[in-house]
Amino acid sequence: MSLEGIGITCERDRRMLFENLDFQVSDGEILRIEGSNGSGKTTLLRIICGLFHSYDGDIKWQGKPISDDFAGYVDQLLYIGHAGGVKESLSPEENLSWLASLQDQEVSQKNIWEALAQVGLWGYEDVLCGSLSAGQKKRVNLARLFLIKAKLWLLDEPFSSIDVDGVKNLEVQIEQHLDGGGIVMLTSHQLLNINHAVRSLLLGY
Repeated sequence: MSLEGIGITCERDRRMLFENLDFQVSDGEILRIEGSNGSGKTTLLRIICGLFHSYDGDIKWQGKPISDDFAGYVDQLLYIGHAGGVKESLSPEENLSWLASLQDQEVSQKNIWEALAQVGLWGYEDVLCGSLSAGQKKRVNLARLFLIKAKLWLLDEPFSSIDVDGVKNLEVQIEQHLDGGGIVMLTSHQLLNINHAVRSLLLGY
């Protein structure tokens, strides 16, 4: 399987973010999107996951435009945005159960608690997310990587707001995902300590 961008062009606020951008990433590969602040890294990820539509060019999955079977494409991707991305009126456990159900995946309480422990939220399982810090909310969202099965991971600054142990756990999880034939695209200001070649896609250069 592969994810491919062909001639991706995007202008925002009368400023060209990127023009005729091409990329391809296949099974077991990781592609890091690099660029200065405002270069369009987050916008590109949002284009790829179907949340931003003001662009020209084609995004293809398995050689076909994602619009051909968008529901099937979305079922195979997991997007972790820069924001917390959780419902504040629900607990971390309830949020993860709900998020898993959106992708038709059943998860046990044990699995959820283990995923939360991996991101340093042991003991916060039943605390309302509205009372958590911004960093803790981000980690609730990151726990999906330890819980939900998806072929394609799109990650926007996944290492922000987590401690050293959390970074190591996430790097191991990324390695295991790649070893299993998964695909990863991410933005990160941090160098990755993983046993896989990390290719770069430069924006704004």
